[in-house]
Amino acid sequence: MNSSALCHSPVTQRVQYNDFAFRLSACAGVPPRRLVLVIFNPAAGTRRRRRFERVAGALAEAGVRFTVADTAAAGDAERLAREAARSGMRIVVAAGGDGTIAEVANGIAGSAAALGVIPTGTANVFAHELGLPFAPEPIAAALQAGRTRPVLPGLARFGDGRERLFIQMLGVGFDAAVVAALDTALKRRIGKGAYVVEMLRQLFAWRFPRLQLEIDGAAFEAAQAIATKGRFYGGRFLLAPAAAPDKPGIVACLFARGGIGAAALAALALPLGLVPRLPGFSARRAETLAVLGPAGLPVQADGDLVGRTPVTVGAACASIRVIVPA
Repeated sequence: MNSSALCHSPVTQRVQYNDFAFRLSACAGVPPRRLVLVIFNPAAGTRRRRRFERVAGALAEAGVRFTVADTAAAGDAERLAREAARSGMRIVVAAGGDGTIAEVANGIAGSAAALGVIPTGTANVFAHELGLPFAPEPIAAALQAGRTRPVLPGLARFGDGRERLFIQMLGVGFDAAVVAALDTALKRRIGKGAYVVEMLRQLFAWRFPRLQLEIDGAAFEAAQAIATKGRFYGGRFLLAPAAAPDKPGIVACLFARGGIGAAALAALALPLGLVPRLPGFSARRAETLAVLGPAGLPVQADGDLVGRTPVTVGAACASIRVIVPA
């Protein structure tokens, strides 16, 4: 497929963000409600692009009528998804990682559109959480069948009045420092290895400030705070066994201990599934988690830098329907 492909049946048109509305109108005789929009970042790297092309081929073989929109910058996926939902598209698909999925979720929130996922990211935590397929044919079968389950995203409110949904988790502390300083070009080349490189750097650069927190109005202090909607973190690594993406509220995970030793121990415990047993770790279900200070610390959500503290986190008011295997 290339950026000048035309609509046919099955629809495999490809468009750029800036001419999305114009080019989509060229799909003559295909009502938006019968189309599936796939939002893809063409700068994601050669390996992921090839994987996406295999999934696109499986979609065409399955008879899914779809069009592909390429993004060019951060925020494009959200705007594309919002425009597609307003036009009446029934399914909007995020082809990417958790950050792209979160952008699409923000775009379709409050609409009748369902969220589809083609997991091509680094960690794909949300896909693991919901048990979504990774192989091309099962992905195509799920999108063709259109079976959904409700997911209640998290909602972050920032001090400047902005609001943002997150699909899996939001963090303030060492993990957000790693995300904020991450070399995205290196991430495209070596994937998860880029996080390891930046984590090693931040072990010596991050000052591990104490966070002033409120959980449902009660005061707490910690070195790291994570608000999660799901069990997993960083892939299929267990963080909060009691969390569930369709339950109200969040699970507030606190790491009381800071410093190089505590951060290194947590990094070693994560792939072993031992984080819930770390000294100083606690997880509790809550309606809200507020990070009140220090002000100006980075906030990451679903692996992307999304703002600065202060931030208040809870669950969104309305669920999003996510396409799942039939």
